[in-house]
Amino acid sequence: MTYRPLIAITMGDAAGVGPEIIMKSLAQATLYDQCRPLVVGDAERLRQAGVMVGAALPVGIVDSPVQAEFKHGVVDCIDLGLIPAELPFGILSAVAGDGAYRYIAKAVELAQAEQVDAICTAPLNKEALHAAGHKFPGHTEMLAHLTGTPEVSMMLTAPGLRVIHVTTHIGLLDAISRIEPGLVERTIARGHSTLVKAGISDPIIGVCAINPHAGEGGLFGHGEEATKILPAIVACQSRGWRIEGPLPADTLFFRASRGDFDLVVAMYHDQGHGPIKVLGIEAGVNVTVGLPVIRTSVDHGTAFDIAGKGTVDERSMLEAIRQAVGLATRRQ
Repeated sequence: MTYRPLIAITMGDAAGVGPEIIMKSLAQATLYDQCRPLVVGDAERLRQAGVMVGAALPVGIVDSPVQAEFKHGVVDCIDLGLIPAELPFGILSAVAGDGAYRYIAKAVELAQAEQVDAICTAPLNKEALHAAGHKFPGHTEMLAHLTGTPEVSMMLTAPGLRVIHVTTHIGLLDAISRIEPGLVERTIARGHSTLVKAGISDPIIGVCAINPHAGEGGLFGHGEEATKILPAIVACQSRGWRIEGPLPADTLFFRASRGDFDLVVAMYHDQGHGPIKVLGIEAGVNVTVGLPVIRTSVDHGTAFDIAGKGTVDERSMLEAIRQAVGLATRRQ
């Protein structure tokens, strides 16, 4: 029998669309052929969301993964009981922000105990997270802290494109200052390792420049391509890896979209996020690379403007779960 990875799905911000996209996703029977989904969240909130989206499945409360049945028709949930029934959807709340943090912390605890094979996260709200006293820029940094991982990378995937980032949630001037050959080389290496584990044995990786036209031979910028990026590319090429760059980002993303590259290395947040979002936010997935556990996430936010209305699109969550299945540790 084919092994079905056990995926811990965290509920995210309870005031956002997380509960709704989870219930819509777990209503699909084919998902259970691929994995064993276990929600870490609040059972009553899931029940409310199920009614809203027309997927009023029963939610079974379990204390640990071994108690779950993983059968389509019942949503298995480790219920932390943090969310008041009257908490409104679509309104920022420190209570929901604290819940989002605690769901992640519990999922990490399960992963480190080897009780789950991967984590898939519904969206949280950074302002709510901070209001609850958890001062992290986002999921990526929180997961690094909880797992004691000194450095991780954000990889975004969409149909036909994968992008890993050298820097993410910092200002542009700070990003350029932080970029240096060692960081670029480690980012390329994390991306290369992830693709190899996913079955791409000899990936082709394109590395973005910082400046327009890759600096145009020194006409633009201050030689960042030569001093900050090129040494890392040379070091990776010396390992026998197929790495090209630094290349102008505009033409690199065009070439990647037609299939020339398995992975693009972006230097800063908007350089990599823009092309992914253009290809379709509903199918985008965020993968945290470098953690001791696989973590994927939807590539959209809490969508407070539509939360609680039952109209949310669950395709990004479904794709995030599928990506988690593909990358998850297999434990027989």
